[in-house]
Amino acid sequence: MKLSVFTVVTPDLTPEELAAAAKEAGIDGIEWRFKEVPAELKDEKPSFWRNNLCSIDPASSDAELEKFIQAAQANGLKAISVTPYLQAGDLAGTERVLQVARKLGAGMIRVGVPAYDGTKNFNELFELEVQYLEGVEKLAKQYGVKCLVETHHNTIAASASAAYRLVSKFDPNHIGVLFDPGNMVHEGYENFRMGMELLGPYLAHVHIKNTGWKKTETREDGSQAWTSYWEPNLEGVVNWKQVLKDLKAVGYDGYLGVEDFSGKYSSKELLLQYGKEVRAILAAI
Repeated sequence: MKLSVFTVVTPDLTPEELAAAAKEAGIDGIEWRFKEVPAELKDEKPSFWRNNLCSIDPASSDAELEKFIQAAQANGLKAISVTPYLQAGDLAGTERVLQVARKLGAGMIRVGVPAYDGTKNFNELFELEVQYLEGVEKLAKQYGVKCLVETHHNTIAASASAAYRLVSKFDPNHIGVLFDPGNMVHEGYENFRMGMELLGPYLAHVHIKNTGWKKTETREDGSQAWTSYWEPNLEGVVNWKQVLKDLKAVGYDGYLGVEDFSGKYSSKELLLQYGKEVRAILAAI
């Protein structure tokens, strides 16, 4: 297994700074965040989802994309993914991401999945996603880039089994699953190894982050309310040593992408700590 970084978690670093810091930390690959930063946000302090300096603007020209290519190449890193925030059904947007991924030499992108909040019936959203993935699969074949559904809370793919139900009719050479145990602590928890076994050849990528739960206020009926929140990688509910053992047991040999939103470390410290922690676990197992 190899290490990567999703640049959403290094918002204060430029692409060049991120690549140099990743090299220093012993990280092998980069997942480039693919999202515009609106002009009104550019004077803000850098942050994960707003003024993120390590993002590819979807409107970038080929010349502008060169700085991302050169940043990776200059530091001996591989661009493994272009990771956008697509809406289910947006095939034009999906094709744009695939074009950029091929330009950067990345083998994966993340595709859209409908959110679930109870306002639309699950079955309608499921059919929308399956129809979208039918178009996505054709594009994935055309561009030679695998398209991934992420296990993510507040979507119709919160668990491994829910994600599997979406992708199981498609070719795993073109459609796969981004397995994210940290997300599944918020919602969608199943035994992680069982999920890996269920996904089989669809298990295409893994994100490493962690989550905790804590008591909050008492509800109106007097019962106790709880809320989930981000924790550092080795301090939350997910037992990452066990998860990595399980990944090894099922034969996974892909990338492990850091996505720590806890805010405990600065960007460069996070990469160094991540590299140290995960390499130690991999050596131990």
